[in-house]
Amino acid sequence: MVANADPKNRWTTADLEFFPNTGDRYEIIDGDLYVTRAPHWRHQDALGNLHTFLTLWARQHKQGKVLQSPGVILTGEENVIPDLVWVSNEKLATCVDESGHFTAAPELVVEVISQSSQDIARDRQVKLKLYSRVGVREYWIVDWQQQTVEIYRRSQARLELVYTLFAEDELTSPLFANFTLKVAEIFT
Repeated sequence: MVANADPKNRWTTADLEFFPNTGDRYEIIDGDLYVTRAPHWRHQDALGNLHTFLTLWARQHKQGKVLQSPGVILTGEENVIPDLVWVSNEKLATCVDESGHFTAAPELVVEVISQSSQDIARDRQVKLKLYSRVGVREYWIVDWQQQTVEIYRRSQARLELVYTLFAEDELTSPLFANFTLKVAEIFT
């Protein structure tokens, strides 16, 4: 759900202090408020599997951290909670505020799309535009219903779709040396 009754009034990170703690997820993108509810268990399962595989790689290579649902506060009007991020050690040392929120774009952002058309549009359009604008190097959109992974990579100062991977394909990334994952393993 998007909430912004008046285009002159824009939501900010400071407004979140007054919201009730109902278990809803609140995100602000370009001053618009997005409210989402808890996702389907298959969404969480795909996210957990991907988190496990990337964490195993990160622990072995000691080059960064993989985190689920971190707070990313880019500006007063840009406050998101991606499903998964990977942040290099170098960036991790310089981009965390006193509350433990990231204040700069992670190198990798992953969103597992939900079932509602509003959530899908937000991840494929609004968040893609935001992540492209703020310098994310890779953006993966995981679709547990179709069992696909869309890979967007930074090219000429913006994120561009380079692959749509299917269950039989292997996921690799220039961010992760020697990392290979059969896409089907994300969904099993």
